[in-house]
Amino acid sequence: MPQLLLFNKPFQVLTQFTSQDTKRTLADFIQQPNFYAAGRLDYDSEGLLILTDNGPLQNYLASPKFKMEKTYWAQVEGAITEEAINRLREGVDLKDGVTRPAKARRIDEPALWERTPPIRERREIPTSWIELKITEGKNRQVRRMTAAVGFPTLRLVRYAIGEWTVADLLPGESRLIEAEFDLPKPRTRPGIKRAQGRSNTGKYSKKRATRR
Repeated sequence: MPQLLLFNKPFQVLTQFTSQDTKRTLADFIQQPNFYAAGRLDYDSEGLLILTDNGPLQNYLASPKFKMEKTYWAQVEGAITEEAINRLREGVDLKDGVTRPAKARRIDEPALWERTPPIRERREIPTSWIELKITEGKNRQVRRMTAAVGFPTLRLVRYAIGEWTVADLLPGESRLIEAEFDLPKPRTRPGIKRAQGRSNTGKYSKKRATRR
């Protein structure tokens, strides 16, 4: 059975196993061989990253076409308004297209680990927290969405991907579990069976006739 590695990626860690400079990578935390990240999480974001030892499962988890819901907790600059929340829900016009409608709501500050280094705070400007659930994976999407509605993201934590969460995992910790679900079957294009069942002359082939 395929396995999943749930990993709480710390702040400023690359979602890869090698680096050309001194930046920390997954190799600093993960020793299991043949596990690869299913998707990405930005260098300056924290939270859940899923790795797997199964290629089809990796593609399923990472592909936007399967609409795997991802839950983010974002600390934004300013006291976010209901108008801004509604814009996030409806979809935000970014340079690479309009985002899909998202689930968005304001939340109390969650009980999280301390980030090192902490965010830069300004006494005269308050901050607020939102929960944002999206089903696509545009580059730096959550940060661009909150900036587009006037509330730049200061800290971003991915709490969940589908049913899996980062609960009970401190930064740098991981948990190995078995993937107990069936992958979607590949779709066949309409008409392909009919095309294969006929000869070049348009008559049924001998192979099809025999089956009948």
